[in-house]
Amino acid sequence: MGFLWAGVIIFVYFFIFFVIATFIKNNSIVDVGWGIGFVITSWILMVTYGYSIEKLVINLLVSLWGIRLFYHILKRNLFKEEDFRYQAWRKAWGKWVVPRAFLQIFMLQGIFMFIVGIGAFYVNIYGFSLNNLSIWAYIGLGLGIFIWIIGYAFEVIGDRQLRHHIANPKKDQKLMTKGLWAYTRHPNYFGEALLWWGIALFVIVGGGLSSLYVIISPIVITYLLRFVSGVPMLEKRMSKSEGWEAYASKTNAFIPWFKKK
Repeated sequence: MGFLWAGVIIFVYFFIFFVIATFIKNNSIVDVGWGIGFVITSWILMVTYGYSIEKLVINLLVSLWGIRLFYHILKRNLFKEEDFRYQAWRKAWGKWVVPRAFLQIFMLQGIFMFIVGIGAFYVNIYGFSLNNLSIWAYIGLGLGIFIWIIGYAFEVIGDRQLRHHIANPKKDQKLMTKGLWAYTRHPNYFGEALLWWGIALFVIVGGGLSSLYVIISPIVITYLLRFVSGVPMLEKRMSKSEGWEAYASKTNAFIPWFKKK
């Protein structure tokens, strides 16, 4: 019943976004709703099923990530025209744009939110007792939080470095190849994937074998970012910039590592 309630919350949430997007003819607002949707769903679940320390911890992590991402995308997209990706789909779908946007943009994103957020939702629905855990379990919980912190730092710092680079009128090239971007071509995407691995570890250590299925969360978000909606779509645009071939040949696409010689 708990996950069904989570599904209902997500459905209503994205249906509202769909109605607004249809009215203003801008389906890219769905991106604004991505991060904050996890926050809203997690806190509603905690209010429904009762609070506890582990729920507060997981919701704090989700909120720090989701609210920052919401603000970051909102500020970037506010009062701007529909993103080029959604414009292309609008043109391709023609008279079927409304039903296809409902299913292939808003409901599909809702499904992905449910899957990616399943670890946080699990904790808020079922919880787990911190009193009966071993010292090794506490180390595991701490490691999960530490991994989340590293991922969050990569996402925040990567976004900030890119923002400063774009705003710099004196930059010597269009591509961002410095800072974290010297070790991975997509530090923000890597960071987002990594923080969900940290959340999954936290949940599985606390919840035990019965919660093992939440591992699907980081697997799915990593796959989406690396092979579907993240890296491939952005690199299609990046590849048109001067210096791309040299940058791509020396710098890992996703997992940070030292430059290749």
